[in-house]
Amino acid sequence: MTQATRSTGSETHARPAAGPAEASRPRPILLIEDTPSLQMVYRSVLASAGHRVAVAGTAAEGLSRFRETLPNVVLLDLMLPDRNGLDLMQDMLRLRPETNVIVITANGSINKAVEAMRAGAHEFLVKPFDEQRFLGAVENASLSREARPPRRPPPQPAGPAPVTGAFLGSSEAMARIHAKIRSAARSMATIFITGESGTGKELCALAVHDTSPRAAGPFIALNCGAIPQDLLESEVFGHVKGSFTGAIADKPGAAAAADGGTLFLDEICEMAPALQTKLLRFLQTSMVQPVGATRPRKVNVRIVCATNRDPLDAVRRGHFREDLYYRLFVVPIHMPPLRDRGNDVIEIAEAALSRFAAEEGREFFGLDAEVKALFRRHPWPGNVRQVLNVIRNVVVLNEGGLVTMRMLPDAFTDHPSLPEDLPPPSLPATDAPTLDGLIGRTLAEIEQIVIEATIARHGGSVPKAARMLDVSPSTLYRKREAWKS
Repeated sequence: MTQATRSTGSETHARPAAGPAEASRPRPILLIEDTPSLQMVYRSVLASAGHRVAVAGTAAEGLSRFRETLPNVVLLDLMLPDRNGLDLMQDMLRLRPETNVIVITANGSINKAVEAMRAGAHEFLVKPFDEQRFLGAVENASLSREARPPRRPPPQPAGPAPVTGAFLGSSEAMARIHAKIRSAARSMATIFITGESGTGKELCALAVHDTSPRAAGPFIALNCGAIPQDLLESEVFGHVKGSFTGAIADKPGAAAAADGGTLFLDEICEMAPALQTKLLRFLQTSMVQPVGATRPRKVNVRIVCATNRDPLDAVRRGHFREDLYYRLFVVPIHMPPLRDRGNDVIEIAEAALSRFAAEEGREFFGLDAEVKALFRRHPWPGNVRQVLNVIRNVVVLNEGGLVTMRMLPDAFTDHPSLPEDLPPPSLPATDAPTLDGLIGRTLAEIEQIVIEATIARHGGSVPKAARMLDVSPSTLYRKREAWKS
């Protein structure tokens, strides 16, 4: 059976001397699987879907067939009799980096699949999988390859990074991030970005999109912490007219809007458990079913997500599904805080100064030495976002020239190098909520008292209070806004 299958596969390949019509035919999919029965099943399913297939049963034969056929898509079982499948994949990608490799692994070897994704695999399938999942993965790999111009790995971005500042800087930490983005961008592997608020997680996601084969497609960003939980499913997957009160027209969700591009899910750890289940299903099937719809539709989307929390800690606390965590946490990227990036703060500040000055029609010449020294030793609890706010304040309130200490905001120069880890100021005893003071109040009132007291105890810093309360800063901002109305 194995030999017959291989012979049939060989007959489907064009010789180098084939004419133009034959040369224009799609290249076959290369299937490397050592179990004859599975070879037959996989090949039959692919052939029924209209795909040409070349088959190999060992790593040595697989590499030979790879050189012969130069496939766009490879289906690779990681457990081969003569060699480690991961090593074989790396050899194939060195020969032809634009190839999309779908790795196949048994249920107990998910760690190997994750390792393969980090090494450049396009997707992975865990046995047993159904026919729809199998063909969906192949289709996504084929579409992704067809949308990509024939070239070597993505080139370095031309010119400077965006002057918003998140990707300016020549520090070693940022160089490592750029290298990881370039390596992971061409894959379909999910990217999981972590880091404090204001470090530039969304711009990191955008950099992944812009250096990937999907750069011409849409980039859709959705903040899971800024949307009420009862509306989040509609925002992600869409809804049909009349599916709930207020649904006055059909609305495509973010997943459908990102078809052919990248879907960025910010503050992913704030997603409700019920929606986490639906997201996991979407990741497994690539099928979107709007709220109220009877039929799902297939989309081709690359997922990038981010959080300012520790995702593994959220799993331990039961706030985030463990299976979803392992599905998403394939290529982790940690955005370092600005205080750990050395001289990057000066590059970011000067780039922002140039940009804002142009916008305001003013002329500034840079930062003086005293300001640079202050910027280097400041802890920047608000990270890049805080730098931009300080520079914007300088440009708006001053006519131009060299930026000096007197031009900086008073609130900034009052505590120029206050370490972030100093103990928070104590509240007066009369301001601290006591049990007696809470008795008789509603739960909503108690929540407001505790939140406001925590923010006050941390010097008015909402992000610090959010970390203490184990919630997202956007949750506190949203609640405070609601209390004002």
